Amino acid sequence: MSHHLATILWQRAAAEAFVDNRYSRAHVWRFDGGAEVRASSSPTVVPLPMSDAAGVDPEEAFVASLSSCHLLWFLSLAAGEGWCVDAYEDAAAGVLGRDASGRLAMTLVTLRPRVRFAGVQPSREQVEALHHRAHEACFIASSVRTEVRCEPVHE
Repeated sequence: MSHHLATILWQRAAAEAFVDNRYSRAHVWRFDGGAEVRASSSPTVVPLPMSDAAGVDPEEAFVASLSSCHLLWFLSLAAGEGWCVDAYEDAAAGVLGRDASGRLAMTLVTLRPRVRFAGVQPSREQVEALHHRAHEACFIASSVRTEVRCEPVHE
């Protein structure tokens, strides 16, 4: 078992009343390795100026986390099979909607990885199989109720 740390920092600006619900949602994510990320609620959930459109919102982070886990497994599996990956890009997208019980939830995440290989090229079927294995191995995808799809983009 491993533990992963993140510190989330928010502070009310002195001029904000807070109880009127018109306070800034901007905050910082600080990770145990030292990285800091500017974060906020999504402007689609909490309107500007209370949200910071430049900050990463939790919905975006959720999508990125799923995509990143898939990427890391894919790279590891491809290397294990002897395929040399030159580049990997994923235009991942998530949908915030109502679940079966009517609650707001991330109801769908679609990964669209585009992979470029060097040297001998795997077949389409081999790439699809690698993506399937990466999806099965991704512990982030295994941890959520959201349907997570992977739709590789082929050149």
